[in-house]
Amino acid sequence: MNKEIESQLQEHDAPSFKSKVSSLAYFIKEIFSQDKMALIGTIIFILFIIVALMAPTLAPHDPMEIHRRDGEIVRTEPPSSEFPFGTTNRGRCVFSQVIMGSRVALLVGALAALLVTIIGSNIGLISGYYGGWIDNLFMRIVDISYAIPFIPFTIILVTLLRPSIWNIILAIVVLTWRTIARVLRAQVLSVKERPYVKAAKVAGASNARIIFLYILPNVLPLALLEMSLRMAQAIVAESTVSFLGFGDPDVISWGRILQEGFIAGAMREAWWWVIPPGLAIAIVVVSVFFSSRALEFVANPQLRRR
Repeated sequence: MNKEIESQLQEHDAPSFKSKVSSLAYFIKEIFSQDKMALIGTIIFILFIIVALMAPTLAPHDPMEIHRRDGEIVRTEPPSSEFPFGTTNRGRCVFSQVIMGSRVALLVGALAALLVTIIGSNIGLISGYYGGWIDNLFMRIVDISYAIPFIPFTIILVTLLRPSIWNIILAIVVLTWRTIARVLRAQVLSVKERPYVKAAKVAGASNARIIFLYILPNVLPLALLEMSLRMAQAIVAESTVSFLGFGDPDVISWGRILQEGFIAGAMREAWWWVIPPGLAIAIVVVSVFFSSRALEFVANPQLRRR
């Protein structure tokens, strides 16, 4: 009997995972037709993804190659047809470095955001659903983590382990899951009081089934929204750490390009060296924020009523 009741609840009362995903796709399509900024942001972000995937093909030169002309190193040459973004003081093509740097930025951003979302969402779901001492334990851990400054923590972690993009991702994950956990916990506290969730408990559904079948579909849009925001945060974090000199010395990143340009005094003498990577960071971050507007409308019913 309990199984029959639960089956009816699943079919009629609680939105299924499939229907929720379908609704998500429908709302995103509708929002894109109404919000041109979200559409533009998504298109720009997709272009960055294409550039990152095709970076070895699009880059005209090896980003670490030292170029010479008539036996002399082509140092800090302004933009030209051969070097669209000019060259560095070591004769390296800035355009090729910016193109290859997109791979590092999106890799760090996507992987860190994915891990943060998985960890933070599970903690938020468990904390909000069970409450009691489990909720208190996780929320106290969140409070403690907010007291740890990101940059000093990352510098210490990278120094103890070694400078690499993987350790930077680790630092980002360790300190940024807290936001998603807290946001989703608040949403779960509301969702778990809905009639169909209470009815599922009465019908004998397991806690895991209730969490992932009845509650998760309702907080999924919010989790995806937070994931997009955390991606932008991770890209800025990696660029900041690399600019400070604690990035991976074996890879080309936008932060490292800025750091080398700043050390060489390019801020005043070779603007073409520092402006392209700076603009790349700004544009990709803004595009992520604009594209996340669509998810914000899906996650916030009040915005959809306007």
